[in-house]
Amino acid sequence: VQLQASGGGLVQAGDSLRLSCGISGRTFTSGFMAWFRQPSGKEREFVAALKWSGHTFYSDSVKGRFTISRDNAKKTVYLQMNSLKPDDTAVYYCAADPTLIHSSLRRPQDYDYWGQGTQVTVSS
Repeated sequence: VQLQASGGGLVQAGDSLRLSCGISGRTFTSGFMAWFRQPSGKEREFVAALKWSGHTFYSDSVKGRFTISRDNAKKTVYLQMNSLKPDDTAVYYCAADPTLIHSSLRRPQDYDYWGQGTQVTVSS
């Protein structure tokens, strides 16, 4: 399984970006897809997750601004980021795990598959 993240960039506060995570090598029909981020010098933190049943989960810091979604035909998961703030600056990673249970969805160490990071920089 390979995950390919893309869509990062340099934007101003208040702007929007959409990150994409393409999945190749396997079709997931269970578990979770997720986005994490890692600000410079800090630990990786949970951003959003999508259960294959369709339920979504968000960190408090992005709830109401970010939306995780998927396109099954394109085997792609998206993270639409609106009203971006300088605090959203980080390297963003997509992750997947077909056997993950609900209690682990916010724990990066429990995900088996990771894409490379994509840098998002929000200027004030």
